[in-house]
Amino acid sequence: MKKGISVRSVLRCVNHYFVFFLLVAFVITCCTTLFVSVLRDNLGITLTGENIGTAAKITFWNVALLSLIFTIIDTVRRKMTVERPVKRITDAAEKIIKGDFTVRVEPQSRFGTDETFNRIIDCFNKMAEELGSVETLRSDFIANVSHEMKTPLAVMQNYGMLLQAPNLSEEKRIEYAKGVADGSRRMADMMTNILKLNRLENQQIYPKVTEFDLGEQLCECLLAYENVWEKAHIEIETDIAEDVKVRADAELLSHVWNNLFSNAFKFTEAGGKVVVSLTATERHAVVKVTDTGCGMSQEVGAHIFEKFYQGDTSHSVQGNGLGLALVKRVVDILQGEIGVESAVGKGTTFTVRIRRN
Repeated sequence: MKKGISVRSVLRCVNHYFVFFLLVAFVITCCTTLFVSVLRDNLGITLTGENIGTAAKITFWNVALLSLIFTIIDTVRRKMTVERPVKRITDAAEKIIKGDFTVRVEPQSRFGTDETFNRIIDCFNKMAEELGSVETLRSDFIANVSHEMKTPLAVMQNYGMLLQAPNLSEEKRIEYAKGVADGSRRMADMMTNILKLNRLENQQIYPKVTEFDLGEQLCECLLAYENVWEKAHIEIETDIAEDVKVRADAELLSHVWNNLFSNAFKFTEAGGKVVVSLTATERHAVVKVTDTGCGMSQEVGAHIFEKFYQGDTSHSVQGNGLGLALVKRVVDILQGEIGVESAVGKGTTFTVRIRRN
């Protein structure tokens, strides 16, 4: 490999030398011809064949020497300003190919270098940083998925072993079978949310924009949880403005309301209250979902839209930390905004602003 590189370098130097030789020969020939013409016309000097031959030899060696000097200067210049930064960039690229995303290329000195290389180096460093972030996210994602799958799998395995016990009563058999079913449902929900989130993040879902009544959609999604709030004796309060039309993807928005309502009921104790309101401005529809649940601290609130993050581990068995990440991604795709206000022990309010057009 090194021998091949050395041969190519020599051939490149020889090529440069001949380029400079032809260039210098052309320039000197033109200058010499002009000089001789001036001497002959203005001074009346007659050149003999011997003088011309001597001058030609001296000129030839001057051309050869100047060409050699220019070739050396150009080789050194290329080595310092082109080959060295290119080698640094290619060496760093090879490290990235091997999986080292921490590599960075130092910018070139401004003296005697082309700023183009510094722009390339800057882009390269940003690319390496982004690749490192993606790799970290990928590793965390795999670790989180593996961790989240362990719990339902362990539950299903334990209940499955209990179901094999002889002389099992009908009541226990139903209880254990329900545990297996709940574990499989949780895994199925997690896989569904992962697939949805992956399609959203990779822009494989394109909004199907239609005009619909947002108040009606909120009521339909809320009524789907009627059994939940009646069983927990949760009070429902609604303040939904009438005839609020929006142009958006109804199916994507339904994911937002279903996840927010599900969280509100999950974290609200029996006898609490959930409030849903809808107001409208000329440009936005504003939906607020408020609960009187356990609330959360500012530190938890800063991370709730991250994948697999669960601030309240006491309710982790009821979810997988993907719902709010899915909500955030849908709201971003629809060019809306989502915010959260919460206080520990006082409840939480999610505010979603959806563009009406």
